[in-house]
Amino acid sequence: MRRLTRQPNTRRGFCCSHRNSEQGSGSILVLAVLGALFAVTAVLVPVLALLPTNQAVQGAADAAALAAADTASGLLPGVPCEAATRAAEVNGVRLSSCTVDDLIATVSVAHSVGIITIGSRARAGPAP
Repeated sequence: MRRLTRQPNTRRGFCCSHRNSEQGSGSILVLAVLGALFAVTAVLVPVLALLPTNQAVQGAADAAALAAADTASGLLPGVPCEAATRAAEVNGVRLSSCTVDDLIATVSVAHSVGIITIGSRARAGPAP
């Protein structure tokens, strides 16, 4: 009866024990990929959450400018910049500046989200 013996791997120049030194390397690679994915997600989620807030601030600036322009044209009673302040507060932002030149109102509003301040400007008035 012939006896089977294990022969060294002569094609690559090393023995079969090399396979054991790479065990677990796939686990390390998976952990590295998951860590990178988590880091990218942790950065992108707060940034993407600010996009709707930016649109809301722009809408509030538009509303404040329209309120000031309507008041300046005499459509609504009152002082234009006070009307713009009320419209900004109703929309949850604060009025940074308000100027009225003849019938054209220009306003700037700001809204703070954490440490980030989002600002926007708008103009309103009669059609040219």
